[in-house]
Amino acid sequence: MKSLFIIRHAKSSWKDTSISDIDRPLNSRGLRDAPTMGERLFNANYKADLMISSPAKRAIHTAQIIAQKTEYQPSKIQTQASIYGSNSHQLIDLICKTNDDVDTLFIFGHNPSFTYLAEDLSNESFGNIPTCGIVALQLPFDQWRYCSRGTANLLFYDYPKNL
Repeated sequence: MKSLFIIRHAKSSWKDTSISDIDRPLNSRGLRDAPTMGERLFNANYKADLMISSPAKRAIHTAQIIAQKTEYQPSKIQTQASIYGSNSHQLIDLICKTNDDVDTLFIFGHNPSFTYLAEDLSNESFGNIPTCGIVALQLPFDQWRYCSRGTANLLFYDYPKNL
C-alpha cells in the first residue's frame, strides 16, 4: 500500500504586488497554519518517506515547516518545477515516477490542480482544497506506476479551520 498526501501551500501574501507569483511568501496566517497542520500530522503519526514541492516560495516554505514538525529533514525536500502550473494528468505522471521504496509521499503545490488531482484519484468531491489543506489518500498497490484516476481511497481530509 502507498499513501499520498496532497498538501496545498499555506496562505501567501499579496501585500507586495511587485513580487512575481512564484516568489510570493507566506503571510502571517500561513506562518500560523503550516505548523498547526504539521503538528496534526505528527500527532496522528503520519510521516513522509519523501517530500516533493513546487518551486514556488510559498510551497517550499510550507513543506519546510511541515517537515520540521513531522521530523523530516528539510534539506531532503525535493523541488519539481513541473508542479508549478501543472494539471492533474501531469501530477499523476509525476506520482507514477516515484521510486517504489517510498511508501508515503507528501507533495506540496497549488490549486486548482491539487483539488482536481485529489478528486480524480479518489472520485471524491472537495470543491476547493483551502490553503494548507491536506487530502490523504491510500493507494491499494505496491508500485506507484499504477496510480491512476479512481484508484485511491480517502484516508482523511483536513484543513486549518477544521476544528
